[in-house]
Amino acid sequence: MFNKRTDLALEARELLFEAGETLSEIKGVRAEEEFFEHDIKTTTVEVLDKNGEKALHKEKGRYITIELPQNWWMEQTVYEAACKICAKELKKLVSGNFLENVLVVGLGNRNITPDAVGPITLDHVLVTRHLIRYMPEEIDKRLKSVCGIAPGVLGITGLETGEIIKGLSEKIRPSLIIAIDALCSRSVKRVNKTIQLSDTGITPGAGVGNRRMSLNEKEMGVPVIGVGVPTVIDAATIAADAIDLLIKNMKENAEGNQRFLEMLKDAEEEDRFLLLKEVLGENVGDFIVTPKDIDEQAEEMSRIIANGINIALHEGISLSDIDRYK
Repeated sequence: MFNKRTDLALEARELLFEAGETLSEIKGVRAEEEFFEHDIKTTTVEVLDKNGEKALHKEKGRYITIELPQNWWMEQTVYEAACKICAKELKKLVSGNFLENVLVVGLGNRNITPDAVGPITLDHVLVTRHLIRYMPEEIDKRLKSVCGIAPGVLGITGLETGEIIKGLSEKIRPSLIIAIDALCSRSVKRVNKTIQLSDTGITPGAGVGNRRMSLNEKEMGVPVIGVGVPTVIDAATIAADAIDLLIKNMKENAEGNQRFLEMLKDAEEEDRFLLLKEVLGENVGDFIVTPKDIDEQAEEMSRIIANGINIALHEGISLSDIDRYK
């Protein structure tokens, strides 16, 4: 399988099928789809053992991908349904024992919008630890203890994000950490329309090719849920997909283009991709790109994740309750 950059387990599995490496389910991997109203779909990919880890290049665990329809942000009903589904899927990854004292971590650089999903999400998370600690008699008993931090990035703080979170975790002793970060997709249709939840944690900077110390149970000493939104895509991947679409179009309208079409068809998909990556790298650099309306989309995706977290953590809390608290 050649390397179209992606952080989504769903896409890593798809690439194996597209490359023709398997015609049946991958050994060590199990997948299940579920469909909801408003064309919302979830896919749970479970990496079961070392065979699965080797095949997908993902750690053993569960990866739940929520896919939203095109232009989902234009419909309030779709937004509300997405919040509830996000909460439902998040609950699958944790048991009630882990929800008493939760630390939410907004990873990324707030000054760079495609990398700011984590900090923006934290703005909308209902934090309650200070209220429960200092005025417990005034607090709705349905609320759990939740605190949050946006630790910034190494280039600004000079500190490894993992070191900051590990030190904080040792001090406040959370029962669960939820870490939110930007990811990279290999499909334009999934950028800012997809949420990945996993019980394997997350690696800060992975979405922009700058991997740092991982946030996972092994490093932190407590369970870590990773939540990510693909906000960027590799420029070479876009170019390769554009050529695939061109070939498809020329097959349907091949008059006068047979020689050029045959030349493109003779080149293997992997060769086309590697050639594009080399040409782009030599002439314009290793680019990753994001949609022009990333500001609005990042804000809306962050609200879905935050409300999913709020509903999942606080017993009986609804979207209307969250609006009242916030």
